[in-house]
Amino acid sequence: MTWSARNIFTWFVANLLIIGGFVRRAKKRAMKGEFILPVYFHNPTKKEFEGCVKWLKNNGFTFLSMADLNEIRQKNLPLPKGGVLLTLDDGWQSNESNVIEVANKYKVPVSIFVSSEPVEDGVYWWTYLETAAKYNKGLPPKSLLKKASNVERISILQNIKNEITLPREALTVDQVKKASESEYVTIGGHTHTHPILINCKDDELYAELSLSKEKLEAWTGKNIHYFAYPNGDYGIREINALSELDYKLAFTCEPKYLTKSILNSNFELPRFGLLEGASLAENICRMLGVWKPLMLKFMYPKRRLSVDPQTTTVSSRPKSEMMAL
Repeated sequence: MTWSARNIFTWFVANLLIIGGFVRRAKKRAMKGEFILPVYFHNPTKKEFEGCVKWLKNNGFTFLSMADLNEIRQKNLPLPKGGVLLTLDDGWQSNESNVIEVANKYKVPVSIFVSSEPVEDGVYWWTYLETAAKYNKGLPPKSLLKKASNVERISILQNIKNEITLPREALTVDQVKKASESEYVTIGGHTHTHPILINCKDDELYAELSLSKEKLEAWTGKNIHYFAYPNGDYGIREINALSELDYKLAFTCEPKYLTKSILNSNFELPRFGLLEGASLAENICRMLGVWKPLMLKFMYPKRRLSVDPQTTTVSSRPKSEMMAL
């Protein structure tokens, strides 16, 4: 962790929450089997991921695989006491040494939701954009491109890709295959090009979901049944498409516990986001579900899910991408 002004402040706040008993009370409720702690990372360092795993193990939590969760949803297994689900989005190359090796070492299950195009090309679209934007101030920021139509996004990115070459940052095909061979790793889908699905036309949506599934199944030799929405954005159309393509579970970025009732909505499962670069104290608060809801309540007291009545689209992220809280 870098001791920036932001991290010093949030470390102080997190320790106040720990000292104040928020974490202890959340842990006590979890140990009663009232809910599962669903958490997700993106590109953590080994120290960050291992620190969270060790804290959870030392505090008696039960690690669940994606298959376990599906069995619980179908009532074939009971809701465990102190259940925790570890997931990662995107499929960063450093996940191999920083996450998969740790999962194998401690024998804890993790699920990695992989975007297939970066596996083939090596780079995520926002890295192309951010790199090019340093030299071309006329390019839109990532936040605006997330709101653009998928056609517009692809057009802008294609021009950039034709001009610059960047080092690999995503897992390779061989690394995805190797990861899938671990008894502790589940590979899931995260679309092909990592678009914001609600910005896609119907044919683009189905292509993103089906092509990703086909590629991941070909690389791993296993069925792909689990999915995470890029940016956490989805709607009824996206849910129906996932169901038609034989996905079983799909995850948002809404910060909530996984309860029995929420598990009934198997394509709208929430997760608490952990923040790379933050202190372990802050991420403990995030894992236990006491950080983000409190911060959202403090920063956005009147916030609700953003719902488009025309498309029944739900955004499970606040407008300002509150991951930095």
